[in-house]
Amino acid sequence: MTENVEIERESVDYDVVIVGGGPAGLSAAIRLKQIDPDLSVVVLEKGSEVGAHTLSGAVLDTVGLDRLIPDWRDRGAPVSVEVKEDNFFILGPNRQVRIPNWVMPPLMSNHGKYIVSMANVCRWLSEQAEELGVEIFPGMSASAIVWDGDRIAGVVAGEAGLEPDGTPGPQYEPGMELRGKYTMLAEGVRGSLTKEVMAKFDLSQGHCPQKFGLGMKEIWEIDPGKHREGAVTHTMGWPLGSNAGGGSFIYHLENNQVFVGFVVHLNYKNPHLYPYMEFQRFKHHPMVEELLRGGKRVAYGARAISEGGWQSIPKLTAPGVVLLGCTAGLVNVPRIKGNHNAMLSGIAAAEAAAQAIAAGRAGDELLEYETDLRSGQIAQDLKKVRNVKPIWSRWGMVASLICGGMDMWTNNLFGISLFGTIKHGKTDAASTGEAKAYKPIDYPKPDGKLSFDRLTNVAFSFTNHEETQPCHLKLRDSSVPILVNLPKYAEPAQRYCPAGVYEVIGEGDAARFQINFQNCVHCKTCDIKDPSQNITWTTPQGGDGPNYPNM
Repeated sequence: MTENVEIERESVDYDVVIVGGGPAGLSAAIRLKQIDPDLSVVVLEKGSEVGAHTLSGAVLDTVGLDRLIPDWRDRGAPVSVEVKEDNFFILGPNRQVRIPNWVMPPLMSNHGKYIVSMANVCRWLSEQAEELGVEIFPGMSASAIVWDGDRIAGVVAGEAGLEPDGTPGPQYEPGMELRGKYTMLAEGVRGSLTKEVMAKFDLSQGHCPQKFGLGMKEIWEIDPGKHREGAVTHTMGWPLGSNAGGGSFIYHLENNQVFVGFVVHLNYKNPHLYPYMEFQRFKHHPMVEELLRGGKRVAYGARAISEGGWQSIPKLTAPGVVLLGCTAGLVNVPRIKGNHNAMLSGIAAAEAAAQAIAAGRAGDELLEYETDLRSGQIAQDLKKVRNVKPIWSRWGMVASLICGGMDMWTNNLFGISLFGTIKHGKTDAASTGEAKAYKPIDYPKPDGKLSFDRLTNVAFSFTNHEETQPCHLKLRDSSVPILVNLPKYAEPAQRYCPAGVYEVIGEGDAARFQINFQNCVHCKTCDIKDPSQNITWTTPQGGDGPNYPNM
């Protein structure tokens, strides 16, 4: 976090340093120790514990888990609620139309998959990793890269006790340099170190810009009489309509609990759109209201989702480093699944690194990993659906359903695409239109029973940040929010943030931009959607942020 200050730090050497204790990072750690128990492997997790910052839908395709730990059932993995019922609806304001399952391409079927809390799956994976000898350090934010010339030699982690101005305070801890023959970045979407690496090595050159969605999720305890364990429902349409792409998911897990989630594609044009309120309005649809009425919301969270797919995967390797999982953008958007590809990427990177170290090539660029990912299971998964998102972005939901569906069918039956590979257009930030071109949207006031204001819901993310540390949300130019974004875009940060971090206080010459960084749930939407690209998300002090129970 400190800049232009020479700081002496202790240094610890490992064979492999992994940044991020999600499914990708933990799979890499486990696979490394399976191949060679003598390899020294460390996993750095910025959350207070493994799983604290993990939020996903999630219906899990176990292909990655089957490959990593074939006897996961016998080992007691928290993967037990098999999908029994698969529903897909298009919603109108007061009714819904179900799309028959036989219309959907086979790859869209959820039968044989499992409804899981990925936070709990990651907690279990961390136990498996530790049994193999992996060192896991939660509460350790990786805040800087350690360079050895043009090669990445590790990261700085654990820096704490900085004053609000960024200078060391009386309780300052400089952190440590954790050096590795290889560093694996599994930071999730839009990681701060990943951005630096991508810029340094121009890893996006020749690839489409990454596209993103904002996913918001609540856990509900509902009336047992309405609960259908193993039921999966996805919807499109209302309330977004033509304002934005996106949809919802409703997953019935055990103990009368339901995951209720809503995704808004971040390439929307109308800066008046308020993704969080679209989510709250969705719960008042008669079908959803009937399910939730009389229930109780017990948790809330949000995170950005990589949606660019095959066209947007950057170059994944550079000297000393590889990108894994959502950091690499491996989500299959039509299937609403990315955890299986995250795990497969971790496995592939581990195998490439172990092979290089055993052959005495430690530090060489792991080009074998890139080859594996672009020709193996992950490629087969993502290439089949590569046109669905760009069709939706260009021509809307109906075209995506018809043309995207046909394209998936021909890929499934004949291994060919009707459209070749359609490229994505501009970035999500550049997609934002000027406020004068769009009408403000009138959102109903939350009723406090089905729908809630942001600050009330943020309390259910259990997020916390030490208030005396520097703000981890950096403005390149502090004047831009009021002088540029407010008159031109009605300062959309007030609305696109799902945690109420950004506010415009006052009006006219007295207006000022306020950042309530204590509310941040680390979704990174601001870093993605700000039309001026003036906000940079960085890691706060280790252990700070949300504390998701079983997201």
